[in-house]
Formats: sequence, C-alpha cells, structure tokens
Amino acid sequence: MSNISRRTFLAGSSASLLAVFLGGCTGSNEPAAEGEGTEAAAGGHIYVLTASPDHGWTGQVGVFAQEKVDEVNEAGVYTAELQTAGAAADQIAQVEDILAGDLSGVAGIVIQPLDDTVQSAIQQIVDAGVAYVAFDRIIEAVQDSAVANVKGDNSGIGAGSAAYFVENGMKPGDAVYIYQGDTSSVTTLRDNGFTDYLLGNLEFDGATVPEDAKWTQEQIDSAITKSGAMNWSRSDTKAAFEALLGDEANASIKWWYAEDDELAMGILEALNGGGISDSAKEAFYATKPFITGCGGLQEYYDVISGESYTDITANLGGVMSTTYSPSMIQTAIQDMVDHLDGKEVPQDHVIACENVTAENVADYVGFE
Repeated sequence: MSNISRRTFLAGSSASLLAVFLGGCTGSNEPAAEGEGTEAAAGGHIYVLTASPDHGWTGQVGVFAQEKVDEVNEAGVYTAELQTAGAAADQIAQVEDILAGDLSGVAGIVIQPLDDTVQSAIQQIVDAGVAYVAFDRIIEAVQDSAVANVKGDNSGIGAGSAAYFVENGMKPGDAVYIYQGDTSSVTTLRDNGFTDYLLGNLEFDGATVPEDAKWTQEQIDSAITKSGAMNWSRSDTKAAFEALLGDEANASIKWWYAEDDELAMGILEALNGGGISDSAKEAFYATKPFITGCGGLQEYYDVISGESYTDITANLGGVMSTTYSPSMIQTAIQDMVDHLDGKEVPQDHVIACENVTAENVADYVGFE
C-alpha cells in the first residue's frame, strides 16, 4: 500500500477537519441539497455514506472521505457529498431518503455499512439500478452486486502477526492468545489469516511459513485461545487482560495477537495500571512477550517507536502493528469515479497490509 507523506497528511487532515466543522459534511439524518456549495455537474451526484467521525479509526475515515469529496467537487465532473451516521438505522434512512428522490441525477453511492443490517438498504440501491461501492465492511449476500468491494487485507493482518511471531522465535504449539474485535466477518478473516499462515496455506509478503515452523491443525486447536468479542474496545480489553492475568498461569503466554491497535493499547494500559499483581507482571515480563495490533493508531505507533510506555516495552520482546489505513475510503471513492468514467475497476479490491515495527515505523503516518 502506498504511503502518504506526513506533510500531506497533516495539511489534508487539517483542511478536511475544518470543512467538516464548517458544514462540509452533513449530519446523520439530514442530507445536504444535491450539489450544495458546488455548481451542478453533468456527470451526476455521488453520495458517500460513512460512520460518524467521532474518534479513532472511524473518525479518520470521515476526514479522508471529506478530503476526497472536496477533490471530486473541485474537479467539476461530478458533485459529491459526505453523509455520516452514528447507527445502522440512521444509515438505512439515509439510503431510503436518497432513493426516494429524483434518481436521474444520482451517479452512485459509496457506502461503509455500519453493520450487516444495512444489507436491506444496499439491496434497495441495487433494485433501484444505482451503482454502489462498498467499503470496509463487506456484506457477503450483496457483494456480487457492487461496482467494487474495497477493503484492507483482513486475512493479511492475521498472517502478518503470525509471520512476525515466527520471525521472532515462535515454535509450533506455543501458547498464543488472540484478542478478537467483534463477531463480524472482519474478525473471522483476521482469525483465519493467522492460522492459515501457520498451517502453510497463506503467504505474507510473498512467502509462506518456513517448513520447520509449520503448525498442525491439532496444534492450532490446542495452543491458540481466543478472547471472544472485545467490541474493538480498549477498556474492554484492559479489563479482560487484568482478569486473565488474575490467574498467574496465563502470565506464561508469550505471544499476544490483538486484532486492533486499540486492543493492543488496552493490554499496555492494563500493564501500566494497578489491576494486575506485581508477581503476575513479573512472571509475564519474564517471557519477554510480543504484542501485535493493527490499524495505524498514532498513539500505538509512538509505543512502537519508543516514545511512550518505555518502562513497559523495555520488558517486552517487541510490539508491532499491521497497516489498515482509514485513507482506503479515498480508494473507494476513486473506484466510483473511475467506474463512472468508464474505466475498469476490480470488484474485489483488497489493499495489501504491511507490518510496522520499530525499524520502519518512521515511514508511516498514524491517525489520532
């Protein structure tokens, strides 16, 4: 995946945030008038529907989406607008409002479904004959009707963490603990990518697991423990990790795969707090454990680069994050523009991920 420069990111993000607060994007249930703030364009109007830009990864999706919407409007071929929603019901209502109007000027819809219940609204888009691009959460039942399904490589995130562990000495049958995100297909893919790499069924960065590091299915089943849904929550992970280390036998686990940077930060906050006994922490640090996350949270990048949580990381074997940039929303919008321009776009548009370690973290820009 190509990287943007820190200067471009900061300038673009600042401008986009200003546009958001000055009314560049609409509220959750009040669509802006078509072409509002722009002259009508012959190519038609593109609606971009994302989660409310409240904080973290989803918040940065909104920033990048607004930046790309502004770019489309400036180009003048199409008009575009960003609408955000805090709940699936609101997003469904947005779609229904769009489809209830005059569709002659609607060029297409780019949508980040808030959950799988949005399937009904996407089916309405299909039935209305409107082109759409799905982003991030891909709903299997309707994915074949999309112009493009744009997503990060969720399987690759799991494979990247497994590869990192193997590179740092993990042996077949070593105990592994996985902090899972939720109950969606995203988590399933991140789970399966991890185990598929260890089984030798999936590559990462062009290579499969070395033959002497390959796991059997029996080892997968016996040595890997999954947390259940942490709801992408730092606080839930912190509490779960504290409870887990309440049994000091779990402190001997060396390999910790968190399926999001927020979850990895929950582990670090637990280690930094008083909810774990000193003896459990001592036993935990004795293994020189490794922790991985994914997403690109700048706060976690600061940990990786050695700028924060240094008292903790000094006792760890390593910390790593796999990329899953919110800037991918711009690729989704561009896919819609390219489709409307008559260009061919990949329907299954998977954006490769990369491992971010202390050695290369300076090359990446995180989100706040």
